[in-house]
Amino acid sequence: MILRYSRPDMVKIWEPENRFRIWFEIEAHATDALADLGVVPKSAAEALWKWWATNPNIDVPAIDAIEAVTKHDVIAFLTWVAEQVGDEARFMHQGMTSSDVLDTCLAVQLTQASDILLADLDALLAAIKTRAMEHKFTPTIGRSHGIHAEPVTFGLKLAQAYAEFARSRERLVAARAEIATCAISGAVGTFANIDPKVEAHVAAKLGLAVEPVSTQVIPRDRHAMYFAVLGVIASSIERLAIEVRHLQRTEVLEAEEYFSPGQKGSSAMPHKRNPILTENLTGLARMVRSAVTPAMENVALWHERDISHSSVERYIGPDATITLDFALGRLTGVIEKLLVYPVRMQKNLDRMGGLVHSQRVLLALTQAGISREDSYRIVQRNAMKVWESDGAESLMELLKSDADVAAKMSAQDIEERFNLDYHFKHVDTIFERVFGQ
Repeated sequence: MILRYSRPDMVKIWEPENRFRIWFEIEAHATDALADLGVVPKSAAEALWKWWATNPNIDVPAIDAIEAVTKHDVIAFLTWVAEQVGDEARFMHQGMTSSDVLDTCLAVQLTQASDILLADLDALLAAIKTRAMEHKFTPTIGRSHGIHAEPVTFGLKLAQAYAEFARSRERLVAARAEIATCAISGAVGTFANIDPKVEAHVAAKLGLAVEPVSTQVIPRDRHAMYFAVLGVIASSIERLAIEVRHLQRTEVLEAEEYFSPGQKGSSAMPHKRNPILTENLTGLARMVRSAVTPAMENVALWHERDISHSSVERYIGPDATITLDFALGRLTGVIEKLLVYPVRMQKNLDRMGGLVHSQRVLLALTQAGISREDSYRIVQRNAMKVWESDGAESLMELLKSDADVAAKMSAQDIEERFNLDYHFKHVDTIFERVFGQ
């Protein structure tokens, strides 16, 4: 975790204090359930909660000092709690194993992280929708292979991004549900030394579902799916970031990141206004995706458990969620403040002499009775003259003077095929599909 790319609320989830608080809640709720079953005295559970109510501070250095001796984090924590609570603490952790605490805690942390990420996505979706509505009918060029294709609107570009992130939100909701499971099943997951009712009680208190079969750990296919979803969200971030980066190129300059007063673009060249935020987002997306493969590899653990997954998750849990949280916040800011240049968009639309309307002429010629192959050849031979003149020639005028075209289409017919508004007649339909309005 790097502070430069971190935000406080997400960082807090992964701090030792939060982890130990969750551990305590797991142990105390389990002791409550054990007391209700008559396995331990009720005074044991009461002692835990009484101490917690009056002394809710976690002494992380003290626990770390114990772990330096025990070489076991859960035992170090239990030892420290026992030192605070006294004799009644001996009933903690009855029939449980370390994974019951660690895995259930990780489930809580990932659900907490999910809630922040879902709020991030909501903010991003709201920003994209606002700008999409603003530019619903702002004409711009659509590109395929990076080459001018046919007209679109800038609003449609943003509507596509909105739909993509809306799908990501649905996936994250599903991933949150899949990861939010509790396992309090004891060694190798047989419940031999702890009643399944304890697991059900803890799960209910923590807002988790019961893991149907946990061996000694919660199956890691759940975690693999979770981090895969984070990776997909990161890829969507990068896709939109790359769009902005391309649009900010000097030769294009249809949109650009906000450049604040006093901001500097280059230590050497005072004129520079670089797309540093979206370039940064491309890098951050790579880091989030780097968690996906290790999460997939964690699925294949030995028998009922091993700890080859543990070190991996200590990295990717905090790093992926903290980085994605920061990236979503940064992208939201980029979209909210994005400078959009409709005049430049129109200039770029016009710079290639009307080539963007070639398909309409092709279709008109086929409808007028010329074969598709001949229609394509006729339009292309004129289009290449425009291409090779770098837009100095006009496709419309060349077509008007082409005998093969003139034999089938009047000058007015040709001009009608160069109407920009024709391309936008279904924008409302697309917006209705995406935004419901």
